[in-house]
Amino acid sequence: MMGLLDQLRARAQGLARNTLKATWERTRDLGRDIVDSGHSAVYLRQLLRGNRGAREHIESPDPGAATRGPPVLVIHGYFATRGSLHLLERHLAQRGHVVMSYPLGPVNLGDIRTSAGLIARKVESVIAQTGVPRVDIVGHSMGGLVGLYYLKRLGGRHRVRRLVLLGTPARGTWSALLGLFTAPIGLASLQLLPGSQFLRDLADTPIPDGIEVTSIGAERDWLAPVDSTVLAGVRHLSVPTGHSGLLVEEDVADVVAQILQAPDQAPDQAPNSDGADGERR
Repeated sequence: MMGLLDQLRARAQGLARNTLKATWERTRDLGRDIVDSGHSAVYLRQLLRGNRGAREHIESPDPGAATRGPPVLVIHGYFATRGSLHLLERHLAQRGHVVMSYPLGPVNLGDIRTSAGLIARKVESVIAQTGVPRVDIVGHSMGGLVGLYYLKRLGGRHRVRRLVLLGTPARGTWSALLGLFTAPIGLASLQLLPGSQFLRDLADTPIPDGIEVTSIGAERDWLAPVDSTVLAGVRHLSVPTGHSGLLVEEDVADVVAQILQAPDQAPDQAPNSDGADGERR
């Protein structure tokens, strides 16, 4: 009889532990969903600023402070506007960076190659006007592919020091199926699909030597899952946020600023010379 009671007691304790664990996991996931929903709401507000919003937010709080590194060009993603970059631009400017961005159409739906050509012309204009030899590029989502195409195919290897990809689906993403209704007016949704000719051609072109490329994936990103952001030969980081959080979270801006402010590496130490590595931040 005592043996049976012991078994029942142990079983009840096990059920209680499992129930508490499941409850905690559901609460944790609910908390994450609430946080990500909040990020999405903030992102949407910034997105609706459009392409002509005020630029005061990118002014450094200390105009007399020295800038940290070359100018930083930030590129917005698919179905987005320049306004979506508002918070990231502000965070980087507050950390001493000179920050620039440009609209890629009313919303970014067009051919990634055409957008990369626009970026190439803008960079040449900046270099001609300022005399700086190189710029850094930070691209969110499809904006990272714009920067990567410029780097690999349009002479960016001569103009770019560092490229940071934020939630960029370099291997493609099936979430692009949601945007196929835009295909008649822009090729981007087709180019973002896994196995697209655009992505195959881009992958076949190696990253130029001497360029530091870092890809940052979001662990709760269903639009560009972490696995889709991993590129061979490129340093990879993952951060505990969602697709929108990559643009609105100040902690992510800290990670980006640390990458941009790190000392230049010797050619034989470049992270894209040995193969991909990954770490969680």
